[in-house]
Amino acid sequence: MTRSADIDVRPITEAEFPDWNRALNTGFLQAPAISEELLRARRNQFVPGRLLGAFDGDRCVATFRSFAQELTAVGGALVPADAVSNVTVSPTHRRRGLLTRMMAQDLAAAKERGDVVATLIAAEYPIYGRYGFGPATTMAEWTVDVPRAGLDPRWAAPEDGGRIDLVDGEDVRKLGPELHERLRRAQPGAVSRAELWWQTRTGVLSMDGSPWREPFYAVYRSAAGEVEGMVSYRADDRWGDAKQPLNTATVDWLLGTTPAAERALWRYLCSIDWVVTVKSGWRAPDDLLPHLLPDPRAARITTQADWLWVRILDVVRALESRTYGGTGSLVLEVEDRDRLTGGRWRLEASETGASCTPTTRSADLVLGVAELAALWLGDESAVRLAALGRVREERAGAARVADALLRTSRRPWCPDLF
Repeated sequence: MTRSADIDVRPITEAEFPDWNRALNTGFLQAPAISEELLRARRNQFVPGRLLGAFDGDRCVATFRSFAQELTAVGGALVPADAVSNVTVSPTHRRRGLLTRMMAQDLAAAKERGDVVATLIAAEYPIYGRYGFGPATTMAEWTVDVPRAGLDPRWAAPEDGGRIDLVDGEDVRKLGPELHERLRRAQPGAVSRAELWWQTRTGVLSMDGSPWREPFYAVYRSAAGEVEGMVSYRADDRWGDAKQPLNTATVDWLLGTTPAAERALWRYLCSIDWVVTVKSGWRAPDDLLPHLLPDPRAARITTQADWLWVRILDVVRALESRTYGGTGSLVLEVEDRDRLTGGRWRLEASETGASCTPTTRSADLVLGVAELAALWLGDESAVRLAALGRVREERAGAARVADALLRTSRRPWCPDLF
């Protein structure tokens, strides 16, 4: 067995990109052979210095990629983020600290660049907390029993004067980015989307080598003609006895910048002939969907899980970038065993802004950097974390003060997997 110290962890070169991709597929239990066509598509993700590999001799045995991202804070500020993806360790080289070494290199570089946070979607829950990441948003998926929903089957168009049109992939690439830009600036937890996102979701590029199957795309336009919503969905072909249609429409993604757009798009999906079940795709945990139906119980949650994980790299900029629901002050003792950030900070917050400054005053709350990340987007409760023993009150009632300042009226949501 090669000693961990003899395994070289470093940014890969373009010449090493094919071997890095073989290791990536191996780690994700996909066929390790990589076609030239797939390599050409994946080269769009190659940014010098942002792809790390662990090499045992000349063979890549672990992979790590990060890329530039913007994350929407509470109040709409866009903060620079280090988005982490493509993390694998080959089964022959597990438990040798390779991920720890790659993560340390990447987060140190992100801190040096001035990124405020790092982000990722965790495939396995226990891994990333030890690097200072905390679960900051949750997602839910609903399955709608359309016949039970109680909707009028005669519905043909939105009642508000808007309209829904079927469009193609070219229309999506033309209209989608601006629509998403409006959504993500108003949605805490949302992240930026590069042009590559739209290309892979409309069949221009395939990043996994699978054959493209065109979905259906529909756009909602308000009575004034403005695009306020868009959905991508697929349908199966299932029939019961006596030629009874039992089809399911599965949403790939749905964007709505207004409640009217969401209402119209969900109503449209539940009115498609032959469709008896609608699967919502990844939605916010407090999505409007169930209560847009006459019988909300027709929509049952079939998946609910943590989603976007955040790692604070700059406590001051993170806390000063967001808005707050009231006026108050807190002294936070933030512990970071990796010493990328942390210390004792006095947060002075009001509805007009906030300041976060170093202080020698006694702490009101003591918490780890992962717990701060869970609180920062407004979804988690400091009172709840204190009950779990993950936040320590040094001043009675400090956790309630933190909740009054930090929690949001609508829950944060990240629509994306990356």
